[in-house]
Amino acid sequence: LGGNPFAGLLLVLRSPYLLGVRAFVLLLATTTTFLYFEQARMVEAAFPDSTRQTQIFGMLDFTVQALTIVLQLLVTGRIAERFGVSALLSSVPVIVAAGFVALAALPQFWVLAGVMVVRRVGEYAVMRPAREMLFTTVDAESRYKAKNFIDTAVSRGGDASTGWLVSGAKALGATTGVMAGVLVPVMLRWGWIGWRLGRQEASLQHERTAQR
Repeated sequence: LGGNPFAGLLLVLRSPYLLGVRAFVLLLATTTTFLYFEQARMVEAAFPDSTRQTQIFGMLDFTVQALTIVLQLLVTGRIAERFGVSALLSSVPVIVAAGFVALAALPQFWVLAGVMVVRRVGEYAVMRPAREMLFTTVDAESRYKAKNFIDTAVSRGGDASTGWLVSGAKALGATTGVMAGVLVPVMLRWGWIGWRLGRQEASLQHERTAQR
């Protein structure tokens, strides 16, 4: 395709649609990093023995992979066909927001583990396929350059910035429950962005079909 190393960034900055995808991925990274930080801290506090910690992580990973396979085979495609990409992109953030409400009320390890499992299964089985669908309606340069920029620089930048924010909040005395409560409206905003992106994708898909 040619171009320069900053083409992906420039394409994102010029496109409201791609800026929406960037915001969606940034909030996904925020959620992921916060939950991973809290999971590591809570597992260490609840299970001092390293062998037991490994067993817990293994159990969570097995649960995530098993549920992901089932959803991908039986559910995701049907939701996409019947309700569209909007449902795929907005459903998981709304469910995670409900999980954060529960975590704010009861900041215990097993509550966080449940939210973590839902978030990971939702990302792998539902949101990841939907995110790929978002790039079926853009030109080749955006599909490869802008997508690469979003999946690397934006995602990793979100991880790093969230890590700093969580560490800073902890240093100031913020608890898991407080941070989860603060993130609830952020998760709802994340869901709204996903819903809007799905509507935009459907509109762009309709335009492409009409031009053929």
